[in-house]
Amino acid sequence: MPSAARTGELLRRREPGPVVLHTAPMVLPIADEPIGDGAVAVRGDRVLQVGKRSALRAGYPGSREMRWPGTIVAGLVDPFATGDAPGVTTRAGLGESCDVIYVEVRCADAQAWEERERDALITAIREADRPVGVAAHSPDPEVLEDLAVLARTFGLRLVADLAVTAPGPLDEAGVLGPLCHVACSGQLDPGERKLLLLRQSVIAFSPGGDALALLDDGEPFALAGDPLGHAAALSRRRPTQAERLVRAATLGGAAALGRDRGPGRIGSLGPGSRADLAVFQVRDTRGRHPYSALLDHAPCLARVVAGRVERRAERAVDALARDHGHRTPDRRGADRVYGEAEAGGIDPGR
Repeated sequence: MPSAARTGELLRRREPGPVVLHTAPMVLPIADEPIGDGAVAVRGDRVLQVGKRSALRAGYPGSREMRWPGTIVAGLVDPFATGDAPGVTTRAGLGESCDVIYVEVRCADAQAWEERERDALITAIREADRPVGVAAHSPDPEVLEDLAVLARTFGLRLVADLAVTAPGPLDEAGVLGPLCHVACSGQLDPGERKLLLLRQSVIAFSPGGDALALLDDGEPFALAGDPLGHAAALSRRRPTQAERLVRAATLGGAAALGRDRGPGRIGSLGPGSRADLAVFQVRDTRGRHPYSALLDHAPCLARVVAGRVERRAERAVDALARDHGHRTPDRRGADRVYGEAEAGGIDPGR
């Protein structure tokens, strides 16, 4: 039998943690309508409830409130990341720093694949210490076919770059499907768009990609690279589509990774979702167009990943904001907010 001390330790571990209310003049849950003077109730790494600030303060007496200026939005999801972008709380890509790593296969021929590359991939998959998928970047159709089989065998997701292989050959090799998303930095003809939609492969558009065609057709898609910066650029050409563009930067990316539903889902805020959110210093939080206001050069103030406020995001956010022509955050405001977080006992992260 476990000792009394051990039993006490186990009981303490099972005790529910404190509830933190992240509140702001505007909350965009993505899965529901915008909430003026809203709040997100968080315990540990999960969202308990999203609603009006007054209702959640009454519903969770004794909770700690973290008051943010501007707008809280569900954490952005980058399904084909090339760097750290403002407000992104989940990144998938080829780099070791990504939250979801895609092991790249660029093997040029079937012989090299059979002799060594196949075993090397299987070893990398088995030794991975975080969620992993396969980037099917080989030009060889036999290699692509085997990658599709391996992905199904191991229950892995695939990503394909349309700059390497067109949708037709990917489909012939069995790569396309609900477990595969594709990165697109160029144009797609109507037949290619139709094929990808038919196969339920989410298209993640990088800047320069043909996102406007799907936007005009009313079809879902994701945005990669700098999701919100890309959405802002597209909104200048389609100003009435701000809400759908913000959805593409959040829930669209989550759908590309197969993580838009169920407990621990990302890309939206609601009961049971992972507590990922981003805070943007939106000036107009009382207007009728909160999505447009978010895309109007609003700098990122902070992000919360799995319930943890991340101070380390500041430098990357500032640098990318300058690169994309955004105003940098009000540093005095940021210092005040982070100071309040620390004073309230909220872990400010690394």
